[in-house]
Amino acid sequence: MCKVMGLIMWLWLVGFIVEMVRVCGAGLSCGLQSRFVSESLYKEGDVIIGGLFPVHVESPKPDHAFSEKQHGARCHGVDLRSYRWLKAMIFTVEEINRDPVLLPNVTLGYLVADTCLAEGTTLSAALALVTGQEETVSGAECNGAPMVPVIVGDARSSASVVVADTLGVFAIPMVSYFASCACLSDSRRFHSFLRTVPSDAFQAKAMARLLHLLDWTWVGVVAGDDEYGKSGSQLLLKELEGTGVCVDYVEVIPKSHSQSRIRRIMERIQSSTAHVVVTFAIGPDLEVLFKEVVVQNVTNRQWIATEAWSTSTQYSDPASIPFLAGTIGFALRRADIQGLGAYLAQLSPVKQPNEPFVKDVWEEIFGCSLAQDWQPSKRPKCTGSENVEKHGRIYTDVSQLRVTYNVYKAVYAIANAIHNMMACQPGRGPFKDGECPDVTRIKPRQLLHYLNAVNFTTPVGELVYFEDNGEPSASYDIMNWHVDESGAVHFIQVGQFDAAKGPGQELNINLEKVVWGGGWAEQVPVSVCSVSCPPGTRKAVQKGKPICCFDCLPCAAGEISNVTDSTECTRCPERFWSNTERTRCIPKVVEFLSLQDTMGIVLTVLSVTGATLTTTVLAAFFHHRETPIVRANNSELSFLLLVSLTLCFLCALVFIGRPAPWNCMLRHTLFGVSFVICIACVLSKTVVVLVAFRATLPGTNLMQYFGPIQQRTGIFLCTLVQIVICLLWLLMAPPLPTESAGELGARVILQCTVGSVVGFVLVLGYIGLLAVICFLLAFFARKLPDNFNEAKFITFSMLIFCAVWIAFVPAYVSSPGKYTVAVEIFAILASSYGLLLCIFTPKCYIIMLKPEKNTKKNMMAR
Repeated sequence: MCKVMGLIMWLWLVGFIVEMVRVCGAGLSCGLQSRFVSESLYKEGDVIIGGLFPVHVESPKPDHAFSEKQHGARCHGVDLRSYRWLKAMIFTVEEINRDPVLLPNVTLGYLVADTCLAEGTTLSAALALVTGQEETVSGAECNGAPMVPVIVGDARSSASVVVADTLGVFAIPMVSYFASCACLSDSRRFHSFLRTVPSDAFQAKAMARLLHLLDWTWVGVVAGDDEYGKSGSQLLLKELEGTGVCVDYVEVIPKSHSQSRIRRIMERIQSSTAHVVVTFAIGPDLEVLFKEVVVQNVTNRQWIATEAWSTSTQYSDPASIPFLAGTIGFALRRADIQGLGAYLAQLSPVKQPNEPFVKDVWEEIFGCSLAQDWQPSKRPKCTGSENVEKHGRIYTDVSQLRVTYNVYKAVYAIANAIHNMMACQPGRGPFKDGECPDVTRIKPRQLLHYLNAVNFTTPVGELVYFEDNGEPSASYDIMNWHVDESGAVHFIQVGQFDAAKGPGQELNINLEKVVWGGGWAEQVPVSVCSVSCPPGTRKAVQKGKPICCFDCLPCAAGEISNVTDSTECTRCPERFWSNTERTRCIPKVVEFLSLQDTMGIVLTVLSVTGATLTTTVLAAFFHHRETPIVRANNSELSFLLLVSLTLCFLCALVFIGRPAPWNCMLRHTLFGVSFVICIACVLSKTVVVLVAFRATLPGTNLMQYFGPIQQRTGIFLCTLVQIVICLLWLLMAPPLPTESAGELGARVILQCTVGSVVGFVLVLGYIGLLAVICFLLAFFARKLPDNFNEAKFITFSMLIFCAVWIAFVPAYVSSPGKYTVAVEIFAILASSYGLLLCIFTPKCYIIMLKPEKNTKKNMMAR
């Protein structure tokens, strides 16, 4: 768009020059032909420097219908700050003219024009400067019109783009003091454009560093509807990529300053959870926004200012100052210019009655009127003798000379370029065949060459030079707004950004000196979309929202995060597990049934108690082995049964402790063999009882087949079968220790695998088969007479035995970890106690407590 506009203006310029030549050839004066011309100041000199300054901020509205000529159209709204810039240029020109060394025998002149803060008037003023058609010199002959080979300006980026596009065709150099748009860094498009203000690319980088440093991850952006605002905001968004800082909204202030749009923008700012607001807009655009801040009473925002307004309250009325307290801004480098304050104080409508701008500036400073048709009902009348130095407000304030200093540097850059042109030695010049420039009639293209090569030190002591793209090195002061009780603002420097220091070292800020905005007092404001996730959790981005908006999800079991705002959880190593808080990995708890466990202690006590009781019964039986009750119940089988029961009780101890190959193999084999011996003894006793009563019948002689030898043989054969099964089990697939995860992996369970399931089932099945046979035989003999008959006690014992082991199967399968072993031990002990108590309690009762019944007569009573 700018290219097209530049081409149009170039064609217009060519036509305009042709028309001027035609008119001059006819002997007419060089008057302006039917177009608006802004006010200007002119001083004659050997070299005339042009200047563009937005002294007024409201340009006359154009007649787009072109139905009539505009007569007497004037700009309105004086900008005292911009007028100070204009006066600073004049002051610098006069200071250089007084210097006998810098430009001897050459006097600088100036032709400065008001741009009225609009692209159209800026371009019109620029064309008037370079074509000699400024209204100030309209009475001169064409050959006497001043030639402007260089322009200082413009202040606005959007206007500078338009002018640079147009004048670049003729290689007329421009040195801007405030146009910071990064778009102007395109040296191919704007090859004749230079500036003493850093590019916004550096300011956007500095802002991104500041936001990241202060952990402001959720911010809002307000930009102006011009090249400065659009380019600056886009650069900031680009710099924020990958930094973890997200932008909640980007609002654009319309140039029309529509009240409804401004109100909607402020409502968006107030409704947002982003407490930090970054601005990329010029003062007049922000002025309407700050008025709405007061209307809507927005007090909880931390404002971030650009160099456009970071050290100026010109666009902030007294009512909005308290709302802007704590503002942090990036300001251009400050300098003290000797003599400028006194020079600015010389302003007087009495001493300078014909100088443009003075009347408007005076009325703006003192709020009075110098008009001849003064009316008391409007404003007080000015005397013209008011004290400018004391009441000059922004105009005479030289405490924050930043943009003003850029104007100062721009003029000195031009002067040094001319100085270098004068120092050129014939034959050694930079142009074709060593040609040197003609200083008496400077050509813009030659001056541009020397401008790009200047390298000098200002009277302030700063080294000034232009890099390849016509820009200076970037350096910003970080300013903080301190507002006292009276409402006065003090701009306090709290840090600095210097791009020359390299990545990671550019930004330096003293947080102890900062007064924060938004009512946060001495505490750094918090501006986040989501609160940081503590260790033990991870961030999960909310669907459809920026990455700064997230939920904190706890790490899964076995995973940890030990830093704040972790994006993922880390799985623990193989032998480790996460703690309850999921913040660190701890060794997994190795779980097995040990003697230190309460359950292990209880089972051990029960096992030892059972073995002790069985041994006691064995001792009692052995001591009373000659008594009728012991002899009548087959003492040999009783002794063997008690020994096997002791083994059954003691084999439970092998199940307690850390699993090892030896005890894993010993557990089930010892258990299986001892129980088979026990059941075989009971079975043999049952068979003997059953056959003994059958043998009393006439004609029967069965007892000869069930004598002691046959009983021992039967027990041996029954036990041998179990031993064979156990041997095959141990040889083919023995039980071995193994590890398994329990309780969602937090524990390592040490246990013995059964190895061969078939072997395990055969061992238990064989014991169960003997128990069932014994139970059935005892059941058939339970009602046989005689006190020697113990079949009914065997029946009860086998009933308990079978019930325990039937219940064991589902309990064993469903029990986790060490409880599996505990169930098996419990089944062993319960069945052993069942056999011991049911079979031997009646006998021990007679032996120990009723010895009078332990007689043969009593035994044979029935």
